[in-house]
Amino acid sequence: MQKTMDDYWQDVEATVEDARAIAFDNCHKIYVLMDDEQVRVVAGYGYDPLITKDDMSSSEMLKTLRAWFQASCGLRFINAVCTVEGDPNDGFETLIPQGADEDDDDGDLWDDDYDS
Repeated sequence: MQKTMDDYWQDVEATVEDARAIAFDNCHKIYVLMDDEQVRVVAGYGYDPLITKDDMSSSEMLKTLRAWFQASCGLRFINAVCTVEGDPNDGFETLIPQGADEDDDDGDLWDDDYDS
């Protein structure tokens, strides 16, 4: 059975409860940062906004993630990231994959009236 957007958002909500921060590149990359090391790493990359649990409650973070997701481009995704020894890529967990809401016209990359 294919997941619905409601299912994905339930995953995001559960993950945000234990998150340390959230970050957005103002285009399509949205991250839920699970530990202080990832907060430092993403801050070093220059992500702004970067919002920590010191700044916002879990429910406020979830509301912010929904707003960022709605405002982002069609390539949007939300990943949780935690620090993993060895291969850093092992620390990524997809919460909402790219294309999950492809039936949503707000995320279209091409104008329907485009003629090649």
